[in-house]
Amino acid sequence: MTLVAIHQPQFMPWLGYFDKIDRCDIFCFLDTVQFKKNEFQNRNRIRAKKGWQWLTAPVVHRFPQRIEETEINNRENWRRKHLETLKTHYRKAPFFSMCMDRLEAFYSQQWIWLAHLNMASARLIMEMMGMEKKTVPASKLDVATHHPTERLVRICKRLGGDAYLSGKDGASYMDLEVFRDNGVRVFFQDFHHPVYPQVYDPFEPYMSALDLVLNCGTGSLDFLREARRPLLAAQG
Repeated sequence: MTLVAIHQPQFMPWLGYFDKIDRCDIFCFLDTVQFKKNEFQNRNRIRAKKGWQWLTAPVVHRFPQRIEETEINNRENWRRKHLETLKTHYRKAPFFSMCMDRLEAFYSQQWIWLAHLNMASARLIMEMMGMEKKTVPASKLDVATHHPTERLVRICKRLGGDAYLSGKDGASYMDLEVFRDNGVRVFFQDFHHPVYPQVYDPFEPYMSALDLVLNCGTGSLDFLREARRPLLAAQG
């Protein structure tokens, strides 16, 4: 079985995103769909002294536009601001020094397109976690269609997959018959958020996975996998 997972590229994604990447054989960044403002495509949350705060990459928003067409607004000095925010809240994190060189190298690059930034941020976190997985953007595949489920099936087949890993709510918007008709099995993720040491108490879940890496370093993948629950197979 070759299991494919597909998700819109997000900025510094949360742990459930990386659980999906870790479980699949090939992960596809779905950068060909519409950009959604004020979600997680150009921002994510980090732990702060009073709960959490956003790390936001500003964009030039022209509705409608696909994620791959979304340009970063580099008139704002957002890269320096991100680094300063991370230093403020994580300088006492156990793996801050280990990660900081990589983060500074990441933010030293002059990113133009949001999709490229997001994919690089995910790959950076994968690298710091010690996670190795093949990833590919949908824009590099010839799978054009306006039917959402058909798009997913085409990506799976284009990547040689015979199984698709969906988020737990996928059944509410996917047409499972289209998968069955094309011989692609469907599994659902049942993600259980791990609890791990953070710089501030009490524990705050659903942060960017960067929070786990800065606090737990090389043990991050163990925390992610120890909380793992079995995949759920689609019925029928």
